[in-house]
Parts: sequence; structure tokens; C-alpha cells
Amino acid sequence: MKIFQMRQCFLTGVLAVMALSLSACATKSLEGDRPEQNMSAEKQEARKRASIRMELAIGYYQQGQQKVALEEIRQALLISPDLVDAFSLRALIFMDMGDKQLAEDNFLHALKLSPGNSDIGNNYGWFLCLNGREKQGLVYLETAIKDPAYNAPVKALNNAGLCSLRMKDPIGAERYFMQGLREDAGNPLINANLAQVLYNRGEYKQARFYIGRVLKFEVLAADVLWLAMKIEKKLGDEAALNSLGTQLRRRHPNSKEFSLYQRGVFDE
Repeated sequence: MKIFQMRQCFLTGVLAVMALSLSACATKSLEGDRPEQNMSAEKQEARKRASIRMELAIGYYQQGQQKVALEEIRQALLISPDLVDAFSLRALIFMDMGDKQLAEDNFLHALKLSPGNSDIGNNYGWFLCLNGREKQGLVYLETAIKDPAYNAPVKALNNAGLCSLRMKDPIGAERYFMQGLREDAGNPLINANLAQVLYNRGEYKQARFYIGRVLKFEVLAADVLWLAMKIEKKLGDEAALNSLGTQLRRRHPNSKEFSLYQRGVFDE
């Protein structure tokens, strides 16, 4: 099953959402360590210097300079060895680099420093889902979803839905996606993923409704447009199909989706 994904979604906000693509996006945000009132001036100054290093690390990571970002994190940890955000970000970088063991080590250390941190728990849960440990991952995702203090439950709900799909459980996935839409009806990732579930089940009119919410965004990835086109093909709306095809040609002329469209292959 195709799933909607946002690549490099760490701290990119609206831009990442607008550059919608098909799949999961872990909560790539840092909560920051707030200076305690009784922290010494020297320690507060060290935290400030470490925070500057972390800002640089985030910037380099966003630019795809992972090795430079890792060096900035190393420098931050030399200043402040218990900086939760440093281990959390380093886990995400190793996750992106495909180093599973180092990613997990850093996730677990971050959770040891900050037990019950739902931001990290969501990321770790998705990491587990991606690596064949879906049931264990869902435990972390459910914990994040149920945390009333967590400010990004929709991300955890989307990840839980995708994790369910990896377990061949589309009914469970639909339940998570619908819960996510109750939290944020306009969320493009969840609308797109729900549309995919409904399309696979043959419920094309319902799938059209949810993908229609996504098409309101100005910038769309090729796989999103392609799903909308496949839905219109099934519904027999040639005018809508041609209109979407024009958008696909204009925006993504070199994509595999446009190649499939040119060949008339809709059931790849």
C-alpha cells in the first residue's frame, strides 16, 4: 500500500505540510530544556552555549548536512551531557542514515533522561514500526496519543494508522485516521492516507471526498495527484482526470507517476 510521507519534516512547519508526499512523519520537534530556577549562573550559561550548538545542528540537519549536524550535537553534549534534545535529534539523524542500533540507543537514552516524553515516544514508536516491531511501536504511539499534555497527538495518530497498515490491519488504521480527523479535519497527511485506505477498499466516492481536502493545498507531490487521478479514473470522470493530469505534467513531468499516466497504467 502506498502511504503519504513528508520527507525532511523536522521543524519545517507549513512548508513541509504544503510539500505533501505519501507516508509518515515522526514528530521531529525539540521541546528544549528550560533552565531551572535554582540553576547556577554558570550552568545556565553552559545551557545557552549548548542551545546555540543545537540550533546550528538543526539548521545543518534541515539542509541535509547530517555529518556536520552530528558534530554540532557532539559539541553540545560536551557542554551539557544531559541535554535531552541532543540525544533526541541524534536518534532522528541516525534513523535517517539507516543506523538502526545507534538510533535506538539514542532514543532510549533520551527517554531515560526524560521519561514519559511523548514527543520522543512518538518518534521511537514510529522507528519501531519501521523496523518490524509494530506491536511494540503501537504501545509507544498509544501512550503519546493518550497523553493530555502532548501537543501533537495528530502526528502520533497518523503514525499509529500507518503502523496498523504495516500490520495488515486497515480497519485499525481507519480508526486511527478518523480519530486524527476529529482532532484536525483539514490535516493533509491523514486525509490522504484515509483516502488511500478507502480507495483500496473500493469506496471511491468516499476516497474522493478526503483526497479533495488535500487538493486544496497549493503544492502537491506527484503521488498525491496520482491517487486523486486513480480515484477519478475509477469514478469515470474524464474531465477531472484530465485536469489533474495537466497539473501532474506541469508540476512533475519527470515523475514515475507522469510516466504511468502517459502509458495509461492506473493499476500498477
